[in-house]
Amino acid sequence: MSKVGKTPIDIPESVELTVEDGAVTAKAENGLEFTQEYDPDFVTAEINDDELVMGRKADKKEYKEKHGLYRSLVANMVEGLVNPFEKTLVLEGLGYRVRKQGGSLVFELGYSHPIEYPLPENIEAEVEDNDQVTIKGPEKQVVGQVAADIKSLRPPEPYKGKGIKYKGEEIIRKEGKLSGGEEAEIG
Repeated sequence: MSKVGKTPIDIPESVELTVEDGAVTAKAENGLEFTQEYDPDFVTAEINDDELVMGRKADKKEYKEKHGLYRSLVANMVEGLVNPFEKTLVLEGLGYRVRKQGGSLVFELGYSHPIEYPLPENIEAEVEDNDQVTIKGPEKQVVGQVAADIKSLRPPEPYKGKGIKYKGEEIIRKEGKLSGGEEAEIG
């Protein structure tokens, strides 16, 4: 059995899980509801007591791959309803700032104009010290995509390290050009 796929998913008390016709639906107490479809030709899903168990129908490679994939997707869906996923971005550079304005973020990144980034549904953003943004939400893929979209507004450059980066990300720095002293004299 797949190491990932065979692990049962614990169902928290605050989440109601149902399995029907190739889809697992999770509903939280706060009204959020997500559905994750799976391929019933490859994988089975059943609820036993307070656990969801994913199984596979054969021991071929493609069945094993789908088994681990669908189990991870369902586990992330349940986890996101209980503890929202988050990513923190840091702005580095002179005059680089961010502020929250209504349902969007406004970035000043050294361009001639501010950039407004509207936040998708179910995604929240917290701004700290005008140079840190924390993106939070129940869907792992959407949180990662929003963070990647924001980072692409001004990716970190390798010479001075200016730009938007993930908190804790190491930027590989390059040395600038050397001037003057190493040119050969023509005599």
